[in-house]
Amino acid sequence: MAKHRNDILQGTLVLLVLRTLGTRGRLHGYAITAHIQHSSAELLRVEEGSLYPALHRMEQEGWIRGEWGVTEKNREARFYAITAPGRKQLAQEQDSWARLTEGVRRVLRYA
Repeated sequence: MAKHRNDILQGTLVLLVLRTLGTRGRLHGYAITAHIQHSSAELLRVEEGSLYPALHRMEQEGWIRGEWGVTEKNREARFYAITAPGRKQLAQEQDSWARLTEGVRRVLRYA
């Protein structure tokens, strides 16, 4: 029996993280993954090994801003917030996702 995989489709992580920060505001990494998992009804899971390098890349691109803070459990963590360029990138990512899903929908309908 094949192992069930619910890892994030490559290329969607930026979209999901930017959307999460755009709607939920400033969050630390664990809260980002928890929100994605919960809001997807447990269908999507973001692994730490994928999330933190992606957050670092997005911060380098200027799409998010990170700063140190303290969690609700009194632990130090890096919190991330979306920036104005990040909101523009989010719009581009959403448009790209819409085109991709429309293309897949058409192929599935045609085939």
